[in-house]
Amino acid sequence: MRRLNRKKTLNLMKELDAFPKVPESYVETSASGGTVSLIAFTTIAFLTVMEFMVYRDTWMKYEYEVDKDFTSKLRINIDITVAMRCQYVGADVLDLAETMVASADGLIYEPVIFDLSPQQKEWQRMLQLIQSRLQEEHSLQDVIFKSAFKSASTALPPREDNSLQSPDACRIHGHLYVNKVAGNFHITVGKAIPHPRGHAHLAALVSHESYNFSHRIDHLSFGELIPGIINPLDGTEKIASDHNQMFQYFITVVPTKLHTYKISAETHQFSVTERERVINHAAGSHGVSGIFMKYDISSLMVTVTEEHMPFWQFLVRLCGIIGGIFSTTGILHGFGRFVAEIIFCRFRLGSYRSTSVPLPDGDTSNHLPPITDNSTH
Repeated sequence: MRRLNRKKTLNLMKELDAFPKVPESYVETSASGGTVSLIAFTTIAFLTVMEFMVYRDTWMKYEYEVDKDFTSKLRINIDITVAMRCQYVGADVLDLAETMVASADGLIYEPVIFDLSPQQKEWQRMLQLIQSRLQEEHSLQDVIFKSAFKSASTALPPREDNSLQSPDACRIHGHLYVNKVAGNFHITVGKAIPHPRGHAHLAALVSHESYNFSHRIDHLSFGELIPGIINPLDGTEKIASDHNQMFQYFITVVPTKLHTYKISAETHQFSVTERERVINHAAGSHGVSGIFMKYDISSLMVTVTEEHMPFWQFLVRLCGIIGGIFSTTGILHGFGRFVAEIIFCRFRLGSYRSTSVPLPDGDTSNHLPPITDNSTH
């Protein structure tokens, strides 16, 4: 009884076999089939390797939503060198909500030499080259996001030479916390003085001949400080052509949440436009000499997430490659054999055509002469 049930089960499984086996005696191999098979296997191997490389790679996904966080503070990271002595310049931030948000409490004024050393000039040249490439190839920003915390620091390296020159510039670096509203960070002549109706700078004791707002922005960013991220103004250098010159930077800040396989941080991206002009009240160009960075906070927030192809999707694509190559090469091989057989059949039919035989009256006959037996003559 068990054997009978087992035979029925085996017969049922044989009937469900979707891959029937062909006896080897019925299989005919050919050189053309072997060539096509070799090409198919080579193509499958090449595409499999390429697909595996795609599977190993990751990409950045961008999602946009309204930023609903209005209560937290915005951090501004600053590292700017001005070609004036530290006692002559002052930096502070004003916003639309309050008068003076921050003064020099979170900033450090360090006397330095404005001219860079050879190693620092090479660093600045490479940073400016990267900035130019980022403006042309926007997809490079994804590479920078994925390599954050893994790449080398983008900070200005220390001087390698022991210069005996006295400091002629002031490096203002540090960070400030401001409200998440539009504001104005500026560096101008004199220290800032709080005032109930605004603020002022002690600039009366500084002569106009000593004004020199040539500056170099080694770093400027908003939000959490992430090593390896290059911001649009990093490496910027401006040389003033006049003592009374104003440099303006109009910045739009976009809150950004960055989630990669290495880090998870809340930072800010920004775009910037620049303008500079000479202050000349007689010519109608009014204003105050200095460096002004007017920033505005975008109402949209960007979430950047690093994604990876799932393993099941990789298997599906791999099966599609293998099955598609086999099916396509089989169709092409069958079509090629069909065309070749038609051509060869025409040649064979042409070889069986009879040759023309001349007749006594000058005509020709397309029929062969009858075969006769010599023994009858």
